[in-house]
Amino acid sequence: MRPARPADVEAIAELRAVVMRPDLERLGRYDEDRVGQRLRDGFAARHTSVITTAGSFAGSVFLRPSGTGHWLEHFHLTPALQGRGIGSAVLRTLLDGTDSTGGLVRLNVLRGSPARRLYERHGFRVDTQDAIDVFMVRPPAGRPRGTDGPPRRTPSPGRG
Repeated sequence: MRPARPADVEAIAELRAVVMRPDLERLGRYDEDRVGQRLRDGFAARHTSVITTAGSFAGSVFLRPSGTGHWLEHFHLTPALQGRGIGSAVLRTLLDGTDSTGGLVRLNVLRGSPARRLYERHGFRVDTQDAIDVFMVRPPAGRPRGTDGPPRRTPSPGRG
């Protein structure tokens, strides 16, 4: 991953349109102009990472600070690279960083999207949902869901 630059916004917006099209069409929500514009309107290079493989653009992810932690947004990989463990590696890296700061990570995923399984494997659970979106939350590792105190330390095996 590398920090995004303002010049990356068009490639990221184009990838978003390609990746999200099947789910948005299934939900009757696809709008060719709106899908890219939503990303452009919220683009902040300082909160965006570009994912590369073999030196080529492979995707992007936004990790935006919020009052209770972070919002994970616009996490997209080129379709040819999906299912190869790249998304899991990126997500693990991001979550290791957010765990160290102790905040919640929130995201929303379209209802019926296969991406939901990736998020669930990494500790996200449904918070709320509506007809289109499923809002998910993940507490920092070591802290039970629904608590506001500092992370609990779990003793290592063999250490009392």
